[in-house]
Amino acid sequence: MEFFIDTASIEEIRAAQSWGILDGVTTNPTHVAKEGREHKDLIQEICSICPGPVSVEPTVADAQGMIREGEEFATWAPNVVVKVPITPEGVRALRALRAKGIRCNVTLVFSLAQALIAAKAGGTYVSPFVGRLDDAGADGMELVRDICDAYRHYGFETKVLAASLRHPVHVIQSALVGCHVATMPFRVMEQLFNHPMTDIGLEKFLADARRLKSELEIRRAARG
Repeated sequence: MEFFIDTASIEEIRAAQSWGILDGVTTNPTHVAKEGREHKDLIQEICSICPGPVSVEPTVADAQGMIREGEEFATWAPNVVVKVPITPEGVRALRALRAKGIRCNVTLVFSLAQALIAAKAGGTYVSPFVGRLDDAGADGMELVRDICDAYRHYGFETKVLAASLRHPVHVIQSALVGCHVATMPFRVMEQLFNHPMTDIGLEKFLADARRLKSELEIRRAARG
């Protein structure tokens, strides 16, 4: 499974890239606005740090506007992927952009019916929003499982990209159902490293190493 980071923070992306586990980046207008930078410059810097797919979202909702912005985004870097919402206008834009060879991430997916439309229309990725479904009292991971099952059944090439992941368990569950990609905030990616027994074991190893070093120094001094 590929790990994407859901952010537009250059600091967070550089840190994730330094770990050697970052496969891509997803952004949205909210992430970009937080950085307070010109959109094009920010995306181009992100694309230069992470060579994997970088999803960029249009700022308009009509098909022609999304097509126009999507075509511009695709000129910014070769690894740009254009995000389109699963609406009739979004799907019209998806079809037009895919006809031009531009990869697309179909976003704001909350049902299997929407995911089937995204695959039939040629989406490169489909993004079910797990956490937001959980917030609404539904089971977001059940949707991801259903999409993965349906795509396998019909042989769709669209990759399932689990989005709106709130904690490491979401990432683990995504992997267990066969999800292709998990995109997560930086804090969740950090938390994937964590386990209390790792911390305890590491501290013991380091303490033993420090004790041995101290004993060797005492012996050398005694021979001295």
